[in-house]
Amino acid sequence: MDMMKKFTIPNLLSIFRLLLVPVFAVTYFDGGEYSGLRAVLIYILAGLTDILDGYIARKYKMMSALGRVLDPLGDKLMAFTVLVCITVDETIPPWAVITFFVKEVLMGIGALVLFRKIADTPPSNVFGKTSTVVFFAVCVILIVGKGHIKPPIPSIMITGAIVIMLLAFASYVSKFISIQQKTKGSVQREEDGEAR
Repeated sequence: MDMMKKFTIPNLLSIFRLLLVPVFAVTYFDGGEYSGLRAVLIYILAGLTDILDGYIARKYKMMSALGRVLDPLGDKLMAFTVLVCITVDETIPPWAVITFFVKEVLMGIGALVLFRKIADTPPSNVFGKTSTVVFFAVCVILIVGKGHIKPPIPSIMITGAIVIMLLAFASYVSKFISIQQKTKGSVQREEDGEAR
């Protein structure tokens, strides 16, 4: 029964979004007519499931620790795949993928540390959501405009998106430090109480 409770509608939508990741990559590189447009439609569908699962989770109180793992995992894997695809296509420079990957690894480590300490991960904040929207819009424009947007415009666009992403990352680092300090303080008070 506990296992069934984990498969809520928001979590199923997040799993569906994860399944769309390889579908996007295959569609992007299939070489068929309008492959870029079809890939964008898949990307938009993934984005819609992200909005929908968050709305349902909040409205019907279906938020869960598993959802806070699956939701960003689906987002980040899709974003990383999109970046890799347009990098392989030589639309943007490789450093953008490397920066994104390093940032996500660091965030993943931080989330794992917090999950082990408080059995949860902090929800996304306004900076993270803004970064996601900007990144999404930039990638859609670059995919649809492939072959029409001339250098260095693609590099400038992805640089702007990466800068906003790093600002969001800084806000999460601040939140991580704050939770770490609160947790440490709580443990210290418990130890002081036991000592008495």
